[in-house]
Amino acid sequence: AHDTMLQSYVLEVNKPHGLASLAERHLGRSGISFEDLCGKGAHQIPFAQVAVDQAARYSCEDADQTLDVHQTLWPRLLAEPRLRAIYELEIASSEVLYRIERNGVLIDAPTLSRQSQELGQRIVALEEEAYAIAGQPFNLSSPKQLGEIFFDKLGLPVIKKTATGARSTDEEVLEKLAEDYPLPAKILEHRSLSKLKGTYTDKLAQMALPRTGRVHTHYAQAVAVTGRLSSNDPNLQNIPIRTAEGRRVREAFVAPPGCVIASADYSQIELRIMAHLSGDEALLAAFRQGQDVHRATASEVFGVPPDQVSSEQRRYAKVINFGLIYGMSSFGLAKNLGIETKAAAAWIDRYFQRYPGVKRYMDETRAQAKAQGYVETVFGRRLVLPEINSPNGPRRAGAERAAINAPMQGTAADLIKKAMVAVQHTLDHEQRATRMIMQVHDELVFEVPEAEVDWLRTEIPRLMAGVAELQVPLLAEVGVGANWEAAH
Repeated sequence: AHDTMLQSYVLEVNKPHGLASLAERHLGRSGISFEDLCGKGAHQIPFAQVAVDQAARYSCEDADQTLDVHQTLWPRLLAEPRLRAIYELEIASSEVLYRIERNGVLIDAPTLSRQSQELGQRIVALEEEAYAIAGQPFNLSSPKQLGEIFFDKLGLPVIKKTATGARSTDEEVLEKLAEDYPLPAKILEHRSLSKLKGTYTDKLAQMALPRTGRVHTHYAQAVAVTGRLSSNDPNLQNIPIRTAEGRRVREAFVAPPGCVIASADYSQIELRIMAHLSGDEALLAAFRQGQDVHRATASEVFGVPPDQVSSEQRRYAKVINFGLIYGMSSFGLAKNLGIETKAAAAWIDRYFQRYPGVKRYMDETRAQAKAQGYVETVFGRRLVLPEINSPNGPRRAGAERAAINAPMQGTAADLIKKAMVAVQHTLDHEQRATRMIMQVHDELVFEVPEAEVDWLRTEIPRLMAGVAELQVPLLAEVGVGANWEAAH
């Protein structure tokens, strides 16, 4: 009926939600800890070996504390109807997540094994290429050896130093150097392919249940402060989709015979939420008229008719649109587009002249966050910003960026949860054989019997678009294929 962890998550998102910290915080009580009972480290015993009278006392205390925490938190939720509605959404989502986790997703082990082999060959080739450029073999993952080869042997410029004064070769430095030099580019590629191989192509098949060949991820519901889900063992939300190799991993997520994989995701959801929150007339009009919003932005910013926007101008506009959602500065935009900071600042000014509602929303949101210490999603989820009035400049700037982005990310998280609940309700009500098998950011993934594909293509977008009434239409798109990648 209730869940104290989710109550805490909705009421005080930035604090710990474990029972021990809840009992201490709200009841002033501390109880027997798991370590008291089972020991810790190498000497820890399994719970099954604990003496029954001690295990009973521990278990009863847990139940007792949980009820007392509920009786403290529940009245607070009842007093705030919007937060109570978010809590009810979380409870309903937890029921659906239980079903998704139980369903699991079928993995094609031979495909992964082939990919691992190919990645392994490419990784070895990259090592050889790196040795040739450096003029000697070296350990590609040793910062010390990298520093010696980059700065002493090849004379590359030092970009920054670590806290101890050593010359840094971290990700940021490598990316900067890779713009002009071949060796750092090879090392970056080597790292990304090694990570892909180690995390996914080598591991996924091992994580599948031998009896079914299915992988069952664990969705953590009370972790991300924006309301988004996180996924682990395996993490399905981190498979890189910007690289061809990353996308190929999704080819191993397959459907059993007689079924296909379908992917349904919200189109440009955060930009639509930005249009709704800011109420900007030009942005609202672009979405209401079903225009390509990046083309419309390029037309406004560059002052050319929409049909004369070049692909390069559209790309710039896309970076500006998404950059501003994430609170990107002119410096960040310049870095992203490879242009002067001055030019980037001029484009941001131009953007705000064309979309004054967006500028007003950003200014008001920052001020509101400073005054109350939190911002809210469209549906009332609270996103707390402890650093918003921090004397530390970079931390305060980070919190200001989060203040602008969190309502959009948080509203998108609320919408996908509403969609999940609505879709599962319909699947049950109509006794469909279609099963929801994954939720990844703004996307729901299904295993669909071939006989239900036509139904799914029309019904799922209708259900997803109908979960909320915003100032702009919500749009969900469905793709179908033999595997997850083919469904895109």
